[in-house]
Amino acid sequence: MNPKLTKSEIEFWLRQTDPAELEKLWQAADRVRREHVGDAVHLRGLLEISNYCRRSCAYCGLSRHNRSLARYRMTAEEILDAARQIAAFGYGTVVLQAGEDDGIEAAWLADIIRTIKQTTPLAVTLSLGERSLDELRLWRQAGADRYLLRFETSDPELFRLIHPPVGGQTLSRIDILRQLRSLGYEVGSGVMVGIPGQTYRSLAEDIDLFRQLDLDMIGVGPYIPHPHTPLGKGRIRPSVSPAEQVPNTEEMTYKVIALTRLVCPEANIPSTTALATINRESGRELGLQRGANIVMPNCTPPHYRQLYEIYPGKACISETAQACQSCLAQRIRSIGRTIGTGPGCRQRRTTPCDTQSESAAVRSAPNR
Repeated sequence: MNPKLTKSEIEFWLRQTDPAELEKLWQAADRVRREHVGDAVHLRGLLEISNYCRRSCAYCGLSRHNRSLARYRMTAEEILDAARQIAAFGYGTVVLQAGEDDGIEAAWLADIIRTIKQTTPLAVTLSLGERSLDELRLWRQAGADRYLLRFETSDPELFRLIHPPVGGQTLSRIDILRQLRSLGYEVGSGVMVGIPGQTYRSLAEDIDLFRQLDLDMIGVGPYIPHPHTPLGKGRIRPSVSPAEQVPNTEEMTYKVIALTRLVCPEANIPSTTALATINRESGRELGLQRGANIVMPNCTPPHYRQLYEIYPGKACISETAQACQSCLAQRIRSIGRTIGTGPGCRQRRTTPCDTQSESAAVRSAPNR
Protein backbone atom coordinates (compact mmCIF):
# COMPACT_ATOMS: atom_id res chain seq x y z
CA MET A 1 0.00 0.00 0.00
CA ASN A 2 1.13 3.54 -0.64
CA PRO A 3 0.31 5.74 2.37
CA LYS A 4 1.87 8.86 0.89
CA LEU A 5 -0.80 10.77 -1.05
CA THR A 6 -3.39 12.47 1.16
CA LYS A 7 -7.00 12.96 0.12
CA SER A 8 -6.30 16.67 -0.41
CA GLU A 9 -3.41 15.84 -2.71
CA ILE A 10 -5.53 13.33 -4.60
CA GLU A 11 -8.19 16.00 -5.08
CA PHE A 12 -5.55 18.47 -6.24
CA TRP A 13 -4.48 16.08 -8.99
CA LEU A 14 -8.05 15.35 -10.00
CA ARG A 15 -8.45 19.09 -10.62
CA GLN A 16 -5.12 19.43 -12.44
CA THR A 17 -5.41 20.42 -16.11
CA ASP A 18 -1.85 21.44 -17.04
CA PRO A 19 -0.63 18.89 -19.66
CA ALA A 20 2.98 19.16 -18.47
CA GLU A 21 1.98 18.46 -14.88
CA LEU A 22 -0.30 15.61 -15.91
CA GLU A 23 2.57 14.05 -17.83
CA LYS A 24 4.38 13.74 -14.49
CA LEU A 25 1.36 11.88 -13.11
CA TRP A 26 1.23 9.51 -16.10
CA GLN A 27 4.94 8.75 -15.81
CA ALA A 28 4.81 8.19 -12.05
CA ALA A 29 1.86 5.80 -12.39
CA ASP A 30 3.56 3.89 -15.20
CA ARG A 31 6.75 3.50 -13.17
CA VAL A 32 4.85 2.23 -10.13
CA ARG A 33 2.89 -0.16 -12.34
CA ARG A 34 6.09 -1.55 -13.85
CA GLU A 35 7.81 -2.00 -10.50
CA HIS A 36 4.89 -3.65 -8.73
CA VAL A 37 2.99 -5.66 -11.35
CA GLY A 38 5.43 -5.74 -14.27
CA ASP A 39 4.93 -5.36 -18.01
CA ALA A 40 2.58 -8.31 -18.50
CA VAL A 41 -1.01 -7.48 -19.42
CA HIS A 42 -3.31 -10.20 -18.12
CA LEU A 43 -6.42 -11.00 -20.14
CA ARG A 44 -9.70 -11.89 -18.43
CA GLY A 45 -12.31 -13.45 -20.70
CA LEU A 46 -15.64 -11.76 -19.96
CA LEU A 47 -18.90 -13.73 -20.17
CA GLU A 48 -22.08 -11.70 -19.67
CA ILE A 49 -24.25 -14.63 -18.64
CA SER A 50 -27.54 -12.80 -17.99
CA ASN A 51 -29.03 -9.34 -18.48
CA TYR A 52 -31.92 -9.86 -16.08
CA CYS A 53 -31.74 -7.57 -13.06
CA ARG A 54 -33.99 -6.96 -10.08
CA ARG A 55 -32.56 -3.50 -9.43
CA SER A 56 -33.72 -0.11 -10.69
CA CYS A 57 -30.38 1.74 -10.72
CA ALA A 58 -30.70 5.20 -12.22
CA TYR A 59 -27.66 4.84 -14.50
CA CYS A 60 -27.86 1.28 -15.83
CA GLY A 61 -29.54 0.04 -18.99
CA LEU A 62 -30.15 -3.36 -17.39
CA SER A 63 -32.60 -1.80 -14.91
CA ARG A 64 -35.78 -3.84 -14.48
CA HIS A 65 -37.71 -0.76 -15.59
CA ASN A 66 -36.14 -0.81 -19.07
CA ARG A 67 -39.01 -2.43 -20.99
CA SER A 68 -37.30 -2.00 -24.36
CA LEU A 69 -34.54 -4.50 -23.58
CA ALA A 70 -34.93 -8.12 -24.64
CA ARG A 71 -33.77 -10.34 -21.78
CA TYR A 72 -31.61 -13.46 -21.90
CA ARG A 73 -29.92 -15.94 -19.60
CA MET A 74 -27.18 -18.22 -20.95
CA THR A 75 -27.56 -21.95 -20.43
CA ALA A 76 -25.02 -24.00 -18.50
CA GLU A 77 -23.78 -25.59 -21.72
CA GLU A 78 -23.34 -22.20 -23.39
CA ILE A 79 -21.34 -20.94 -20.42
CA LEU A 80 -19.13 -24.04 -20.30
CA ASP A 81 -18.52 -23.99 -24.07
CA ALA A 82 -17.48 -20.34 -23.86
CA ALA A 83 -15.24 -21.02 -20.86
CA ARG A 84 -13.46 -23.79 -22.77
CA GLN A 85 -12.92 -21.38 -25.65
CA ILE A 86 -11.49 -18.78 -23.22
CA ALA A 87 -9.05 -21.41 -21.93
CA ALA A 88 -8.11 -22.33 -25.51
CA PHE A 89 -7.26 -18.67 -26.20
CA GLY A 90 -4.73 -18.85 -23.36
CA TYR A 91 -6.55 -16.36 -21.13
CA GLY A 92 -6.01 -17.01 -17.43
CA THR A 93 -9.44 -16.05 -16.07
CA VAL A 94 -13.12 -16.28 -16.95
CA VAL A 95 -15.32 -13.51 -15.55
CA LEU A 96 -18.97 -14.50 -15.10
CA GLN A 97 -20.94 -11.26 -15.04
CA ALA A 98 -24.67 -10.58 -14.87
CA GLY A 99 -27.28 -8.21 -13.63
CA GLU A 100 -28.55 -8.93 -10.15
CA ASP A 101 -30.53 -11.91 -11.41
CA ASP A 102 -32.55 -13.98 -8.92
CA GLY A 103 -32.96 -16.53 -11.72
CA ILE A 104 -29.31 -17.50 -11.32
CA GLU A 105 -29.78 -20.14 -8.67
CA ALA A 106 -26.86 -20.62 -6.31
CA ALA A 107 -26.58 -24.42 -6.69
CA TRP A 108 -26.85 -24.23 -10.49
CA LEU A 109 -24.00 -21.74 -10.68
CA ALA A 110 -21.93 -23.69 -8.15
CA ASP A 111 -22.09 -26.72 -10.46
CA ILE A 112 -20.86 -24.59 -13.36
CA ILE A 113 -18.00 -23.19 -11.28
CA ARG A 114 -16.94 -26.70 -10.22
CA THR A 115 -16.96 -27.91 -13.81
CA ILE A 116 -14.87 -24.97 -15.02
CA LYS A 117 -12.34 -25.56 -12.24
CA GLN A 118 -12.19 -29.31 -12.90
CA THR A 119 -11.88 -29.11 -16.68
CA THR A 120 -9.86 -25.94 -17.33
CA PRO A 121 -6.91 -24.11 -15.73
CA LEU A 122 -8.97 -20.91 -15.47
CA ALA A 123 -9.40 -18.73 -12.43
CA VAL A 124 -13.09 -17.88 -11.94
CA THR A 125 -14.18 -14.34 -11.18
CA LEU A 126 -17.80 -13.56 -10.35
CA SER A 127 -19.56 -10.22 -10.83
CA LEU A 128 -23.19 -10.84 -9.92
CA GLY A 129 -24.18 -7.94 -7.69
CA GLU A 130 -25.33 -8.13 -4.09
CA ARG A 131 -25.87 -11.76 -3.11
CA SER A 132 -26.43 -13.43 0.25
CA LEU A 133 -23.60 -14.62 2.46
CA ASP A 134 -24.74 -18.24 1.99
CA GLU A 135 -24.57 -17.90 -1.81
CA LEU A 136 -21.17 -16.24 -1.70
CA ARG A 137 -19.88 -18.96 0.61
CA LEU A 138 -21.24 -21.74 -1.63
CA TRP A 139 -19.61 -20.28 -4.73
CA ARG A 140 -16.30 -19.86 -2.92
CA GLN A 141 -16.45 -23.50 -1.78
CA ALA A 142 -17.19 -24.52 -5.38
CA GLY A 143 -13.92 -22.90 -6.45
CA ALA A 144 -14.64 -19.27 -7.35
CA ASP A 145 -11.47 -17.24 -6.87
CA ARG A 146 -12.55 -13.60 -7.09
CA TYR A 147 -15.60 -11.41 -6.73
CA LEU A 148 -16.14 -7.97 -8.26
CA LEU A 149 -18.64 -5.59 -6.67
CA ARG A 150 -18.35 -1.90 -7.44
CA PHE A 151 -19.38 0.39 -4.62
CA GLU A 152 -19.90 3.06 -7.35
CA THR A 153 -19.51 6.02 -4.97
CA SER A 154 -18.52 6.48 -1.33
CA ASP A 155 -21.03 9.35 -1.03
CA PRO A 156 -23.98 7.72 0.79
CA GLU A 157 -26.52 10.31 -0.39
CA LEU A 158 -25.53 9.96 -4.03
CA PHE A 159 -25.48 6.17 -3.73
CA ARG A 160 -29.05 6.10 -2.40
CA LEU A 161 -30.15 8.39 -5.22
CA ILE A 162 -28.69 6.34 -8.05
CA HIS A 163 -28.97 2.87 -6.48
CA PRO A 164 -32.36 2.47 -4.76
CA PRO A 165 -32.42 -0.37 -2.20
CA VAL A 166 -34.51 -3.50 -2.53
CA GLY A 167 -36.76 -4.92 0.16
CA GLY A 168 -35.04 -6.69 3.03
CA GLN A 169 -31.62 -5.29 2.20
CA THR A 170 -29.55 -4.74 5.36
CA LEU A 171 -25.89 -4.75 4.28
CA SER A 172 -24.07 -2.02 2.40
CA ARG A 173 -21.78 -2.86 -0.47
CA ILE A 174 -18.82 -2.06 1.76
CA ASP A 175 -20.12 -4.64 4.25
CA ILE A 176 -20.38 -7.21 1.47
CA LEU A 177 -16.85 -6.47 0.27
CA ARG A 178 -15.60 -7.19 3.78
CA GLN A 179 -17.60 -10.42 3.88
CA LEU A 180 -16.03 -11.47 0.59
CA ARG A 181 -12.58 -10.91 2.07
CA SER A 182 -13.45 -13.03 5.10
CA LEU A 183 -14.57 -15.87 2.79
CA GLY A 184 -11.17 -15.92 1.08
CA TYR A 185 -12.04 -14.28 -2.23
CA GLU A 186 -9.74 -11.88 -4.02
CA VAL A 187 -11.89 -8.76 -3.79
CA GLY A 188 -12.52 -6.19 -6.50
CA SER A 189 -14.49 -2.98 -6.56
CA GLY A 190 -14.56 0.37 -8.31
CA VAL A 191 -16.50 3.47 -9.31
CA MET A 192 -17.87 5.37 -12.26
CA VAL A 193 -16.07 8.57 -13.17
CA GLY A 194 -18.23 11.64 -13.75
CA ILE A 195 -21.65 10.33 -12.78
CA PRO A 196 -24.00 13.28 -12.14
CA GLY A 197 -23.67 14.36 -8.53
CA GLN A 198 -20.07 13.20 -8.11
CA THR A 199 -17.81 15.94 -6.72
CA TYR A 200 -14.03 16.14 -6.80
CA ARG A 201 -13.98 15.65 -3.05
CA SER A 202 -16.17 12.54 -3.14
CA LEU A 203 -14.05 11.06 -5.95
CA ALA A 204 -10.93 11.65 -3.85
CA GLU A 205 -12.76 9.86 -1.01
CA ASP A 206 -13.45 6.96 -3.39
CA ILE A 207 -9.76 6.59 -4.25
CA ASP A 208 -8.82 6.76 -0.60
CA LEU A 209 -11.41 4.05 0.14
CA PHE A 210 -9.73 1.79 -2.43
CA ARG A 211 -6.63 2.08 -0.27
CA GLN A 212 -8.49 1.51 3.01
CA LEU A 213 -10.17 -1.65 1.66
CA ASP A 214 -6.83 -2.96 0.34
CA LEU A 215 -8.56 -4.05 -2.86
CA ASP A 216 -7.03 -6.70 -5.09
CA MET A 217 -8.79 -5.42 -8.22
CA ILE A 218 -10.04 -1.93 -8.98
CA GLY A 219 -12.15 -1.05 -12.01
CA VAL A 220 -12.88 2.54 -13.02
CA GLY A 221 -14.48 3.80 -16.17
CA PRO A 222 -16.25 6.90 -17.44
CA TYR A 223 -19.97 7.27 -16.84
CA ILE A 224 -21.71 6.89 -20.21
CA PRO A 225 -25.39 7.97 -20.14
CA HIS A 226 -28.05 5.49 -21.23
CA PRO A 227 -31.13 7.10 -22.82
CA HIS A 228 -33.56 4.69 -21.13
CA THR A 229 -32.53 5.50 -17.56
CA PRO A 230 -33.64 8.26 -15.16
CA LEU A 231 -30.18 9.87 -15.27
CA GLY A 232 -30.00 9.59 -19.05
CA LYS A 233 -33.44 11.19 -19.39
CA GLY A 234 -32.57 13.97 -16.96
CA ARG A 235 -35.30 12.94 -14.50
CA ILE A 236 -32.76 12.81 -11.68
CA ARG A 237 -30.63 15.91 -11.30
CA PRO A 238 -28.29 15.81 -8.29
CA SER A 239 -27.65 19.25 -6.86
CA VAL A 240 -23.96 19.92 -7.50
CA SER A 241 -22.42 23.14 -8.74
CA PRO A 242 -20.78 22.94 -12.19
CA ALA A 243 -17.41 23.82 -10.61
CA GLU A 244 -17.61 20.79 -8.33
CA GLN A 245 -19.12 18.26 -10.75
CA VAL A 246 -16.52 15.76 -11.99
CA PRO A 247 -16.62 15.51 -15.81
CA ASN A 248 -17.10 12.05 -17.35
CA THR A 249 -14.16 12.56 -19.70
CA GLU A 250 -11.42 10.34 -20.99
CA GLU A 251 -8.74 12.46 -19.32
CA MET A 252 -10.47 12.36 -15.94
CA THR A 253 -10.65 8.56 -16.17
CA TYR A 254 -6.89 8.39 -16.80
CA LYS A 255 -6.32 10.58 -13.75
CA VAL A 256 -8.32 8.17 -11.60
CA ILE A 257 -6.46 5.14 -13.00
CA ALA A 258 -3.09 6.80 -12.38
CA LEU A 259 -3.91 7.95 -8.84
CA THR A 260 -5.37 4.55 -8.03
CA ARG A 261 -2.12 2.92 -9.13
CA LEU A 262 -0.14 5.25 -6.89
CA VAL A 263 -2.19 4.54 -3.77
CA CYS A 264 -2.73 0.81 -4.51
CA PRO A 265 0.48 -0.20 -6.30
CA GLU A 266 -0.13 -3.98 -6.17
CA ALA A 267 -3.73 -3.96 -7.40
CA ASN A 268 -4.87 -5.34 -10.73
CA ILE A 269 -6.41 -2.42 -12.64
CA PRO A 270 -8.16 -2.89 -15.99
CA SER A 271 -8.15 -0.57 -18.94
CA THR A 272 -11.88 -0.85 -19.48
CA THR A 273 -14.19 -1.32 -22.43
CA ALA A 274 -15.80 2.00 -21.50
CA LEU A 275 -12.47 3.71 -22.18
CA ALA A 276 -12.27 1.96 -25.52
CA THR A 277 -15.83 3.10 -26.21
CA ILE A 278 -15.05 6.80 -25.81
CA ASN A 279 -11.68 6.48 -27.59
CA ARG A 280 -11.77 3.56 -30.01
CA GLU A 281 -8.37 4.37 -31.48
CA SER A 282 -6.19 4.30 -28.37
CA GLY A 283 -8.29 4.38 -25.18
CA ARG A 284 -7.22 0.95 -23.96
CA GLU A 285 -3.56 1.58 -24.80
CA LEU A 286 -3.47 4.91 -22.98
CA GLY A 287 -5.11 3.33 -19.95
CA LEU A 288 -2.39 0.67 -19.94
CA GLN A 289 0.29 3.37 -20.21
CA ARG A 290 -1.16 5.32 -17.27
CA GLY A 291 -1.34 2.62 -14.62
CA ALA A 292 -3.53 -0.25 -15.83
CA ASN A 293 -2.36 -3.84 -16.31
CA ILE A 294 -5.52 -5.80 -17.17
CA VAL A 295 -7.78 -6.05 -20.24
CA MET A 296 -11.09 -7.90 -20.29
CA PRO A 297 -11.87 -9.09 -23.84
CA ASN A 298 -15.57 -9.75 -24.31
CA CYS A 299 -16.17 -13.45 -25.01
CA THR A 300 -19.96 -13.32 -24.73
CA PRO A 301 -21.62 -14.88 -27.79
CA PRO A 302 -22.33 -11.94 -30.15
CA HIS A 303 -26.12 -12.50 -30.24
CA TYR A 304 -26.19 -11.99 -26.46
CA ARG A 305 -23.48 -9.35 -26.27
CA GLN A 306 -25.57 -6.67 -27.97
CA LEU A 307 -28.28 -7.18 -25.32
CA TYR A 308 -25.97 -6.59 -22.36
CA GLU A 309 -26.41 -2.85 -22.67
CA ILE A 310 -25.36 -1.21 -19.43
CA TYR A 311 -24.58 1.78 -21.63
CA PRO A 312 -25.06 2.26 -25.39
CA GLY A 313 -22.49 2.12 -28.19
CA LYS A 314 -20.14 -0.30 -26.47
CA ALA A 315 -16.86 -0.93 -28.31
CA CYS A 316 -16.33 -4.30 -30.02
CA ILE A 317 -20.03 -5.11 -29.81
CA SER A 318 -20.07 -7.16 -33.02
CA GLU A 319 -16.57 -8.65 -33.04
CA THR A 320 -16.12 -12.37 -32.57
CA ALA A 321 -14.07 -13.56 -29.61
CA GLN A 322 -11.38 -14.71 -32.05
CA ALA A 323 -11.16 -11.29 -33.72
CA CYS A 324 -11.01 -9.60 -30.32
CA GLN A 325 -8.15 -11.87 -29.24
CA SER A 326 -6.07 -11.03 -32.31
CA CYS A 327 -6.78 -7.29 -32.08
CA LEU A 328 -5.91 -7.02 -28.40
CA ALA A 329 -2.71 -9.00 -28.75
CA GLN A 330 -1.56 -6.62 -31.48
CA ARG A 331 -2.52 -3.53 -29.47
CA ILE A 332 -0.72 -4.76 -26.35
CA ARG A 333 2.47 -5.56 -28.23
CA SER A 334 2.34 -2.21 -30.04
CA ILE A 335 3.04 -0.39 -26.75
CA GLY A 336 5.91 -2.66 -25.77
CA ARG A 337 3.97 -4.80 -23.30
CA THR A 338 3.70 -8.57 -23.12
CA ILE A 339 0.67 -10.81 -22.71
CA GLY A 340 0.48 -12.38 -19.27
CA THR A 341 0.11 -16.09 -18.64
CA GLY A 342 -1.69 -17.88 -15.83
CA PRO A 343 -4.45 -16.50 -13.61
CA GLY A 344 -2.66 -13.21 -12.83
CA CYS A 345 -3.52 -13.11 -9.14
CA ARG A 346 -2.46 -10.17 -7.04
CA GLN A 347 1.10 -10.64 -5.83
CA ARG A 348 1.28 -9.36 -2.29
CA ARG A 349 4.61 -8.27 -0.87
CA THR A 350 5.84 -9.56 2.47
CA THR A 351 6.94 -6.07 3.50
CA PRO A 352 5.05 -2.80 3.10
CA CYS A 353 5.39 -1.20 -0.30
CA ASP A 354 7.54 1.91 -0.41
CA THR A 355 6.70 3.93 -3.49
CA GLN A 356 7.79 7.26 -2.06
CA SER A 357 10.40 7.75 -4.75
CA GLU A 358 7.87 7.06 -7.49
CA SER A 359 5.21 9.36 -6.09
CA ALA A 360 7.58 12.21 -5.32
CA ALA A 361 6.82 13.81 -8.67
CA VAL A 362 3.16 14.11 -7.76
CA ARG A 363 3.57 15.26 -4.16
CA SER A 364 3.87 18.96 -4.90
CA ALA A 365 0.18 19.42 -4.20
CA PRO A 366 -0.57 21.67 -1.24
CA ASN A 367 -2.56 20.33 1.70
CA ARG A 368 -6.01 21.90 1.69
